Amino acid sequence: MKKFITLIVMAVALAMPSQAQIKWGIMGGLNMSNISIKDAAADYQGAIKSRAGFFIGPTARFTLPIVGLGVDASALYDQREGKAGDETIKSQSIQVPINVRYGVGLGSLAEVFAFAGPQFGFNLGGGKDYGVGEWTLKSSNLSLNVGVGATVLKHLQAKINYNFALGKTGEVDVKELDGITGAVKAVKTLGSAKMNAWQVSVAYLF
Repeated sequence: MKKFITLIVMAVALAMPSQAQIKWGIMGGLNMSNISIKDAAADYQGAIKSRAGFFIGPTARFTLPIVGLGVDASALYDQREGKAGDETIKSQSIQVPINVRYGVGLGSLAEVFAFAGPQFGFNLGGGKDYGVGEWTLKSSNLSLNVGVGATVLKHLQAKINYNFALGKTGEVDVKELDGITGAVKAVKTLGSAKMNAWQVSVAYLF
């Protein structure tokens, strides 16, 4: 899968420079995160609840010299959250989605399109040490977007997509405490975690 995505990115990079038409804009939206933990006990999995986050940043739309085909690329500040009991699990990162887009025009007023592509994430902070446990994030991660959208009057764009991790986003560790002193005796990995998200966004293209 990673080799396939790399080939897509290289093909897009080679196709864009000479004949692509470019529009710049600003994009923002909401994340509804879903945190899953591999090998964790079922009762712990069920205790993690989704919470809304957000993302915002510059975006670029490349229209290629092939009817209906284009590429969207962005650099987004992204914040995602989950709730485990009384504790908030949070991640903050820079996300760089590069989506291949295929659209169908509806006259001069609108275009509807489907898109898919890789998203590269770079951790800025987050995680959580909550006494008996710890949520630790990787420094970088790779995910994939699949979604649909529409552009109205060539400037206003709305999209909905699902973003799912292709590898682990982080790990959840549990601390074993000494019953008398309260000191940490050992740290055990409860499981590797993935943070997926439904995303809704709007963008204005200049």
